[in-house]
Amino acid sequence: MVTSSDAEPTRPAETDRPAETDRPAGLEVRGATVDFPARRGSVRALDAVDLDLPRGTMTAVLGPSGCGKSTLLRVVAGLEQVAAGTVCFGGREVTGVPPHRRNFVLVFQDGQLFDHLSVADNVGYALRLRGVSRAARRQRTAELLEQVGLPGTQDRDPRTLSGGQRQRVALARGLAADPDVLLLDEPLSALDRDLRVALGQDLRRLVAESSTTALLVTHDHDEARLADAVVLMDAGRVLRRGSPEEVLG
Repeated sequence: MVTSSDAEPTRPAETDRPAETDRPAGLEVRGATVDFPARRGSVRALDAVDLDLPRGTMTAVLGPSGCGKSTLLRVVAGLEQVAAGTVCFGGREVTGVPPHRRNFVLVFQDGQLFDHLSVADNVGYALRLRGVSRAARRQRTAELLEQVGLPGTQDRDPRTLSGGQRQRVALARGLAADPDVLLLDEPLSALDRDLRVALGQDLRRLVAESSTTALLVTHDHDEARLADAVVLMDAGRVLRRGSPEEVLG
């Protein structure tokens, strides 16, 4: 899956990128505004942000620390309330829907695995909660671990895994839930460059093959280039949006 190379990351061919007009409505953010209390008044973390993510596509939100990208991710997840604006999925507003009632999955930078469970039980956790049979969980877990480059690790203790391996298990766990929206908080930053590129390409392929919509926040240009679209943010505002070629050159 991974080869050592000093070459630039392979960008998906432009013809391979799904056309937005060919996709049903996915995630839509309109006028999202968030204010945080400060010693004197408040600080505007998001300033009337609009976002459109068609189903089956991956969008990268790129920007420096403090630009508002993580706040935007939390708004979509339902972990942060907006002072103004709406969040919709599939044409249905979910702004006031609590996180556990949105079929959205958030994958954090550090993976946050359950260390008391095996790798297989981590990946199949959401399936068990949904009452999926043991045999079906075992099959789906094996498929996902193969897809993220960790075949045969079902019985491993997560504490024996490297940081990169833990992150791949976290990605497999997120995909196992068959989410409507996969929210990725710099999920590849703990990996070395070659593995980051390879896993990023695999992630984009998995998103394209499903009806999942993926929103990735990152400060890494190579990571952003693997997405179908890039949104550039700073100071709580969207500065530019378009294909990786248009935004990053």
